[in-house]
Amino acid sequence: MLDRLCLLIAFLCVRFSTWTDYSAYRYFEVVTICFMILIIVLYVVNVFRIYRMLTCVSWPLAELLHYAICTFLLLVGSIVAAVKSNAIGGLIVGSLFGFIASILCIVGMVLSYKVTFVTQSSGATL
Repeated sequence: MLDRLCLLIAFLCVRFSTWTDYSAYRYFEVVTICFMILIIVLYVVNVFRIYRMLTCVSWPLAELLHYAICTFLLLVGSIVAAVKSNAIGGLIVGSLFGFIASILCIVGMVLSYKVTFVTQSSGATL
């Protein structure tokens, strides 16, 4: 929940600020929106238990790869947005929330790994 909120705030801060370099901030916008959409899709898959019907996909591995790839892309986008901010307040705040969202996604990735792979390998039940 917090990662989606941070991504939404980062997107809105960058979207409604004045820009000087369009390519850097378009990349940041695309990464934040795509990451939010993918998180929502994974939540829908889990809530409606679609993973039971699609057994050909390893859903824990897909979630882990999703978090790893999107966290890397979000971190790169946040660094580029911070470097090219030119002391514009909205862009600085947007890149700050991008950094916070990437940290929250790293935490989510570690927790997802621990819940999925460590508990299965040790035989512990939840």
